[in-house]
Amino acid sequence: MEKITGGSFDEERALYGKRGIEVINCRFEGPADGESALKESSDISVRDSYFDLRYPFWHDTGLQIRNCEMTEKCRAALWYSKDILIEDSILHGIKALRECEDVTIKGCAVVSPEFAWSVRGIEIEDTNIESEYFLMRSEDVRFRDVRLTGKYSFQYVKNAVIEDCELNTKDAFWHSENVTVRRSVINGEYLGWYSKDLTLEDCIIRGTQPLCYCRGLKLINCEMIDCDLSFERSEVDADVKGEILSIKNPLSGIIRADGAGEIIRDDPMFKGKIICGGREI
Repeated sequence: MEKITGGSFDEERALYGKRGIEVINCRFEGPADGESALKESSDISVRDSYFDLRYPFWHDTGLQIRNCEMTEKCRAALWYSKDILIEDSILHGIKALRECEDVTIKGCAVVSPEFAWSVRGIEIEDTNIESEYFLMRSEDVRFRDVRLTGKYSFQYVKNAVIEDCELNTKDAFWHSENVTVRRSVINGEYLGWYSKDLTLEDCIIRGTQPLCYCRGLKLINCEMIDCDLSFERSEVDADVKGEILSIKNPLSGIIRADGAGEIIRDDPMFKGKIICGGREI
């Protein structure tokens, strides 16, 4: 494997189309302001390097990135690439992943609006993320120990398992399909609207008007804190510890809780059962 060590690159397509190289302690920055440094490359290992230019990793296959920094100027860093490992790195450019396949991210710090759209096969572990419209339309997702801050996250996501995470995000999981969240904290308004087959297990849920217009919704041993107007027009099977602030017009199924501050039934077509403290309300 060819090694490129200690280099500085600012020209257009500086290492275009390379095969089987190791890039160590290099900097991609400078007055030439070139783009697409490693485009159309394969079997690339990059470590201890700095990226301050746009579009460095497009149409790449077999890419390992370790202990690297991608700045705010490193826009759209990884597009149309596959077989990617990113470890212990900083990703601060907008739209950092798009239309990629088989991505693993570990121990990273991500600040990137519109991060990871239309990705197929993504695993993220032990990572801090700030992002709006996070993971839009991605599929085959696994998260563990992820701390997310943002808005409009996981919209249209399919086939996801999320465990031991903290999600601070409004409008999460809208139109999602076949998603399971376990042992996680979810803080945010309007959780899970229009979702299909969303399962929340051993979770803490906070925020107004959660889980409305859902189909195939399941809650197993969850807590709902400050959750008002919950479950409106949803098909639901829920076991909730403690009291729910208010429940409004569940479409069908059953909700079991220790109590409910208010139950609103103002339309006879919504027939979901509500059991509080062992007694049907």
